[in-house]
Amino acid sequence: MNCKKGCFITFEGPEGAGKSTQVKLLRQALEKRGIQTIVTREPGGTPLAEQLRDIVKYHEGDEPMAAETELLLFAASRAQHVRNLIKPAVAEGKVVICDRFYDSTTAYQGYARSLELDFVQRLNMFAIAGCKPDLTILLDLPPEAGFSRTAARAETQGLNDRLENEALDFHLAVRSAFLTIAEQEPERVKVVSALDAPEVIHCTIMELIENVV
Repeated sequence: MNCKKGCFITFEGPEGAGKSTQVKLLRQALEKRGIQTIVTREPGGTPLAEQLRDIVKYHEGDEPMAAETELLLFAASRAQHVRNLIKPAVAEGKVVICDRFYDSTTAYQGYARSLELDFVQRLNMFAIAGCKPDLTILLDLPPEAGFSRTAARAETQGLNDRLENEALDFHLAVRSAFLTIAEQEPERVKVVSALDAPEVIHCTIMELIENVV
């Protein structure tokens, strides 16, 4: 069968929460139903947005990146992503699944970096041009558990990820921020424990998407 209309699903959560695994499982489940599905990520998703991803995540050198610069780079990447991939795909009736979106900017740059929340939220809305997620799955995980998972990931060995390398207090603030966002928008943001087995998490997610896809 085909999806009745396009929709936009995002996954959020701290480092090591298993977003990539659950995105993959959801895509496979939807495609088995005959639903056209696009998987993307933030920052990134288009060629130009991916170039911005490399800068914001892996910048090295003597010149430190200001928190404000980091925020604006994320917004620039998102503006490209929304206009050139997400909105066109949803308009064509496809399901777009995105690993991170503007909630990450609110949590990481707004709360954890202590930038002005009102401005961060206005910038988020400017960048997305009305393209809000229909459903956001928040995979919740204590940072300590996330650290042990990311340390064992072969695909990221040797990469100097600026955000993953932040101290524990930073990641505790990120987790708290995500849970605050979920409390503020319970209809859109659904919290799922990332401590459960992947197949259990997937079943929970499949139940959550029934009224969306």
